[in-house]
Amino acid sequence: MLNFKSISFLCIMLLMISAADAQKRTLILCGGLIDGTYGAIQKEMTIIVIENEIVEVQKGYLFATTEDELINLKDHYVMPGLMDMHVHIESQYSKNSYLNRFVKDDATTAYEAAVYAKRTLDAGFTTVRDLGGSGVNVALQNAIRRGLTDGPRIFTCAKAISITGGHGDPTNGGKEGIFDFPGPERGVADGPDECRKAVRQQVKNGADLIKITATGGVLSVARDGYRPQFTEEEITAIVETANDFGIKVAAHAHGDEGMQRAVRAGIASIEHGTMMSAETMELMKKMGTWYVPTISAGKSVADSAKIDGFFPALVRPKAISIGPKIQSTFSKAFKMGVPIAFGTDAGVFAHGKNAKEFQFMVEAGMPAMRAIQSATVNAAKLLNMENKLGQIQPGFLADIIAVKQNPIEDVSALMNVSFVMKDGKIYKNER
Repeated sequence: MLNFKSISFLCIMLLMISAADAQKRTLILCGGLIDGTYGAIQKEMTIIVIENEIVEVQKGYLFATTEDELINLKDHYVMPGLMDMHVHIESQYSKNSYLNRFVKDDATTAYEAAVYAKRTLDAGFTTVRDLGGSGVNVALQNAIRRGLTDGPRIFTCAKAISITGGHGDPTNGGKEGIFDFPGPERGVADGPDECRKAVRQQVKNGADLIKITATGGVLSVARDGYRPQFTEEEITAIVETANDFGIKVAAHAHGDEGMQRAVRAGIASIEHGTMMSAETMELMKKMGTWYVPTISAGKSVADSAKIDGFFPALVRPKAISIGPKIQSTFSKAFKMGVPIAFGTDAGVFAHGKNAKEFQFMVEAGMPAMRAIQSATVNAAKLLNMENKLGQIQPGFLADIIAVKQNPIEDVSALMNVSFVMKDGKIYKNER
């Protein structure tokens, strides 16, 4: 039988164990720190992480106790995990992509998607916005959340919503009778009522946001590459329904008229924006609409179009004419003051190469610090996660990366990430 002294000793031991557990910290010693908001590199800083949260950021290098985990990045530049606001995590374009629609099963897609997710995380992108797939993207999102596979934090639209024959119609290019007639349940909708139903279906399927194809596109086997594909009434119905669920709408758009309809209807972001006019830029500034440029995708499809047989004959001229224009549009939009969030359309090109976009942005006139902020604080605002992501500040999730070279002096340094932490867990450490 326990006496009073035994009970007291046991209580003290339990309190000591609890106190020790509470003090278990990870100390990250940073040679240079880019916190996401401060417009300069802070030298010799220490980040204190407990579990999955940043609890303190201090000037100077703190001493670690025996209970602390110490990560020495004194010779590195440390910053928030990067965020890509436009990826297609399920797939990666190749000469076989159009055939794969007929022969690849969901299980194969899932295995490949897990590989692409790991490459993306290893590249320093701890959060992505997936803008359209088969539905495997939702399963992958859940698998990553449960710790079954490694990858970035995913916000997904599940399937994009298109008009019949539009850029997102999955039956484009297929022989009649091969596919069932697609309706709102499969992301194809005509008229406001079907548009509302399509939004509700994607939310039911697990979507965190909605993506529409407001104009024609490049890679679909359809003639049009830029004309508007939804009426403003249809887009308004989509936005209103999404707002009822508390989620945002992203709009794929190359042509200017389709962009203006989408912006007036209240969508949150324009993706690609190839033929964006000054009038549309001013409208976006007025409405607070984000621009997600995807310069990398434009350059990639233009390069692939030079390879005989890479694209179907209907796609090739669209890739040649539309792809190269995105970088110059981005340059104009930045100079006009349009709010910009980083996005690449990874999947159109190889996953894990997302950071190449930073170089294209800097080439077009955006300072490196602003480019980094587009992939941190700006992206977090677009996701409504500005109080948890995109900064190295107390109370934020511990999404932290590091590079060896100074990315402000040479932004290509972001293509060689040597340390990745997401949610307080280290996934890559090449120190």
